[in-house]
Amino acid sequence: MLPQAAVAPVVKLMKALRHQTGHIGSVSCLALCGEFILSGSQGKDIIVWQQPDLRQFTKFGQGDGSVKALASIGNKVFTAHQDSRIRVWKVSRSSENIFRLVDTLPTTKDYLGKFMKQSNYVQIRRHHKRLWIEHADSISCLAVHNGLIYSGSWDKTLKVWRISDFKCLESIKAHDDAINGLVSSKRIIYSASADGKIKAWEKEGKSTHSLKGILEGHKDVSVNSVAVSEDGSLVYGGGSDGYVLGWLGNKLFDSWRVICEVKAHEMAVLCMCLMGEFLCCGSADRSISIWKREINGGLFRFGVIKGHEGPVKCLQASPRCVGGGFMLYSGSLDKSLRVWWIPKYSGGTEDTSPIQRAEEISPFSF
Repeated sequence: MLPQAAVAPVVKLMKALRHQTGHIGSVSCLALCGEFILSGSQGKDIIVWQQPDLRQFTKFGQGDGSVKALASIGNKVFTAHQDSRIRVWKVSRSSENIFRLVDTLPTTKDYLGKFMKQSNYVQIRRHHKRLWIEHADSISCLAVHNGLIYSGSWDKTLKVWRISDFKCLESIKAHDDAINGLVSSKRIIYSASADGKIKAWEKEGKSTHSLKGILEGHKDVSVNSVAVSEDGSLVYGGGSDGYVLGWLGNKLFDSWRVICEVKAHEMAVLCMCLMGEFLCCGSADRSISIWKREINGGLFRFGVIKGHEGPVKCLQASPRCVGGGFMLYSGSLDKSLRVWWIPKYSGGTEDTSPIQRAEEISPFSF
């Protein structure tokens, strides 16, 4: 029988250190960018906040529809939009315009090199075709890995772009329903979908990827988020039924087995992030649950955060150690962005069983 994590007998409320409401719409995505935390929303603007006190630094943005996903690497920020395009921004402290738009994907050069050839078009619905480099629906997630950026879409495809020249290298018919999440670890890219599956993809050669395995979730349950441990051995998926499932992969990353199944929330798990041995889960029930990983990959409840007035749509943990813990940022459909301090150790003797008393997150002063 799979390990089960029961609800902790005592759940204390955890207080937010900061609470900001700069967006006109729901906060849909978060990303770290050096000293900043970026947040995107239903409006086209991306707000830049200073860490950790959430002082608003600036805004930038352009395009149609809401910002669905954010990713950054080096001096570049990638933003994915409801208009099915990816925008690339260059970050420069020496310029008055710190976040400057430098390109939009697919690029004009990519379009001009492909639009004349009929074989470059794919059927997306009856009597309607598009170039294979174009997404046919909203881009829901981004992941950056090894010189490439990956985009997942509601059109069920996973596209691969080269960061050096922004060229689209590959389009994969990845799932039977919308792709909700992407994450990379080692040489594997994991895609989570509303079809109830997490798929593992490995790069082969210079530009192609092959399917390495399929991690099956609960039947008829959307997998809304995926998280992977730093060494790539553990994969966690959050479902629309409130469950989190965990899989352990072998050394070759071509086989996975289920190792845990926990009822994390009463409503859908919408987002997850890993920080060391801690798994953080945001839910439609407006709470955030904090889980601690056991040696075998199992989970026991460490704490519960309440405070948002709407579903928790996105989470981002900061790797900087602060006072023996770490900072966790959360964005919600209540239009707010909040920051919490998560202690890495409980106040008393740690319980090694699958059930642990939820600990209070102590207030922290800036």
